[in-house]
Parts: sequence; C-alpha cells; structure tokens
Amino acid sequence: NEHWIVDIGAARMADTPESFDVLVTLNLYGDLLTDMTAQLAGSIGLAASANIGETCAMFETVHGSVPHRAGQDQANPSGMILAAVQLLLHIEQPDVAEWIHNALLKTLEDGIHTYDIYHEGHSQMLVGTQAFADAVIARLGQEPQHLKPVRYQKSAPLSQTQVSARPTVHKELVGADIFLNWDQGKPDELAEKVLAATSGSLRLYLLTNRGVKVWPDGFPETFCTDHWRCRFRSPQGGAITHAEINATLRQLAAAGLDFIKTEHLYEFDGEKGYSLSQGE
Repeated sequence: NEHWIVDIGAARMADTPESFDVLVTLNLYGDLLTDMTAQLAGSIGLAASANIGETCAMFETVHGSVPHRAGQDQANPSGMILAAVQLLLHIEQPDVAEWIHNALLKTLEDGIHTYDIYHEGHSQMLVGTQAFADAVIARLGQEPQHLKPVRYQKSAPLSQTQVSARPTVHKELVGADIFLNWDQGKPDELAEKVLAATSGSLRLYLLTNRGVKVWPDGFPETFCTDHWRCRFRSPQGGAITHAEINATLRQLAAAGLDFIKTEHLYEFDGEKGYSLSQGE
C-alpha cells in the first residue's frame, strides 16, 4: 500500500488511474474521488455504489439523485443498473447479475448511448433513459464481443461486514479552543487583552489565525483575518472542567471580547484527539 495526500493523489488518478486498485479514504474525499473516477471512466452516470453494513445494505448510483435531469428522459440509467447488479451479488444471485451486466455491456458496445457518453462518429444512436433501458432488456442473454464479458462466481458473493465492539477508552478534557471575532489590532495586542481578562485556572496557551500560530513568537508579517483561535489549557497541564471553560467565557464576555465558537480538546488513553496548530 501507499499513502497519498489527497491533492497529489487526485492528480495521479487523473494522470494514471490504472495505477490504483482500492482507495481507502475519508467520506468527504471519497465523495470527490468517486465522481472523478466515474468521469474518467466515461461518465458519472456509469458508476454504482454499495453501502454494506453489519445488518443491512443499500445500493445506489454513485452520483445520487440528478434533479436537473428529472422528468426529461435524459439521465443515463447505467449506474442504477449496475447498482442492481451489486445488489444481486449481495443476495447471492450471481447468475442473474451476470446476465444483466453483460446485456448492459453489449448495449454500450453497440453504440447505443445517452447524451453524457454520446460522441458523433463513434456512437451509433443517441437515446434517452427509457430507450436505453429497453435496449438493455432486448439484449438480455447476449454478451459483448469486444468488451470483456463479466463472470461472477456463485461462491463469492459480497459478504457482510463484521463489526466488533469498540474497546473502552479513557476520555479526558485537557483544553478548549475559544474562537473570537476581533479586528482591532495585532496578535500581541489581542493576547494582552485576553490575558488581562482571564484570571481563572485556565490560561491562554497560544493564538492562531488561519491555522498558523501568531502568538507567542509569531511572525509579524503573517496576514491575519478577524477570526482568531485562542487555545486555553491549565498551566499545570492535565484535565480541566466544563465549569472552568464557562468561567473563562464569562470573563471574555465581560471584557467585551466576542466569542463565536468553542471546541473542546480531548485526549483518549493519553493520545491527542485534536490537531496541533502550525508552529505549535
């Protein structure tokens, strides 16, 4: 396996998609990359997806609904057909899945295409959603001649995921990020105001702006917006309480500092469950 940051990974996928096999990623990145890979294969309308859980499963097109094509008899139904193929594999009907999948491939091979994959001089016929589906039905029992026919094994259906219980971990609140809206000066000036306003058991640990540490020892040329992260921790380290965070918020409000959001910092079995800021 290889580890890729999503930006260069997406660039590699656009350049040499055949070098990838299985991608493991976060949901947000996966949503982008699945659409990208579907388009690389010809159209986002060609791709299906499976969501397989411990007790149930759901199958759908990778693109979800397409409201701007609704009722126009234009959408490519291939993704929905392939989602049904995956469903049939999941319920252990590989012979039916194979029958339908090969009919779809034969339809595509014969040049019967919806608008999204139609190319003048290559495609034979431009059709709508219903006509494409009818063409697939008409080819049930046939196999493609140039594209590789699919073969599904009865002994290898998609299996359900086995999920084990998560182990119990020790969760400890160790700090809080309090975000301020402030546009009246430089980082050192804000830090001075915050330090003067907060006299409780939590102390200002650092200031960041746009993810970059600007206090203490920030670079004066760093461009700052009016959105500041104030990271508070106990001077002695270790756990803090919600009451201490509430007291700090009251002090900031009394000083006229506009807090707009808070995020709590937790450790799980001694491991940080939050991100460090750049320069921290």
